[in-house]
Amino acid sequence: MAKGRQKDIARTTEKVIYLDDIEPVILFGTNNVLLNKIRNIFPQVKIVARGNELKCIGEENEIMLFSERLNEVIDYYRKYHRLDDDVIERMLTDEEHVKKAIEGSFEDVIVYGANGRPIRARTIHQLQLVNDYKTNDLIIADGPAGTGKTYTSIALAVRALKNREVKKIVLTRPAVEAGERLGFLPGDMKEKLDPYLQPLYDALHDMLPYKRLETWMEDGTIQIAPLAYMRGRTLENAFVILDEAQNATVSQLKMFLTRMGLCSKFIMTGDTTQIDLPRKNDSGLLQAMRILSNIEGISIIRFDERDIVRHRLVKMIIRAYEKEEKNSGKTSDSKDDV
Repeated sequence: MAKGRQKDIARTTEKVIYLDDIEPVILFGTNNVLLNKIRNIFPQVKIVARGNELKCIGEENEIMLFSERLNEVIDYYRKYHRLDDDVIERMLTDEEHVKKAIEGSFEDVIVYGANGRPIRARTIHQLQLVNDYKTNDLIIADGPAGTGKTYTSIALAVRALKNREVKKIVLTRPAVEAGERLGFLPGDMKEKLDPYLQPLYDALHDMLPYKRLETWMEDGTIQIAPLAYMRGRTLENAFVILDEAQNATVSQLKMFLTRMGLCSKFIMTGDTTQIDLPRKNDSGLLQAMRILSNIEGISIIRFDERDIVRHRLVKMIIRAYEKEEKNSGKTSDSKDDV
């Protein structure tokens, strides 16, 4: 446990934290990468590293908060023997995340990826998605780009297929693009659609060896198709994911939801701030979240910027666009969510 002594009590306080239970290089990272991240999170605390000591100078309440959060990070490492910049950032900034992390909630592996890498829930709402899957047959996940809604859903689908909980995976998207039409793209229908569906392929390649994925796609065990191709089907014993659901119209979404057959799991992911339909109110996802919220067996999860797992700048970019949109009353054009 990190220990400290306070040298003087004044407006500016100095405290030395001794790193007794963790090697400094583990906490600081190579070339102090992790230490610099810690400094960025607590800019009001001057942090000086010397051997196994951290000298902290700043206002007393800031130092107390920093010391408490740092102890929690060290406790996490002692218990689970792993630490990276993502863990550090979330434990230093999100109290709810700290509690779940110490409980070990983020240690459960959803599935092992193609290279043996464990894929886990990394944020509070990703964890909620994993937990809600156990007791709900339909999950609606709404939130900004980069929060891992679709990626986590596909991980759950791959696990369900491997465990023989379902017989097939069906991944689909509405074929709506801002500023372009599929008919103008070169090639046959598959060649037109493949680039649009590429994010789904990318996630599958992360989770399945190439040969197995190729075999399952050839025999129909894994299917990727535009939403229009779902019409007339009954999807039984299937794990079905509708991505970019905000771009499905009311009638399309009703059609999709009524495809649900016996022993099936459905997940819809989308971002209601990035609707590309001519009229925002035509989005079936907006309506579904409103009228399905009180039905047992349906879970609605609202992701937020705390769940962003991409480059640190993505969170700041999203904040900047949200601020601009509030000021101008305009809607962002950007989209991307796997």
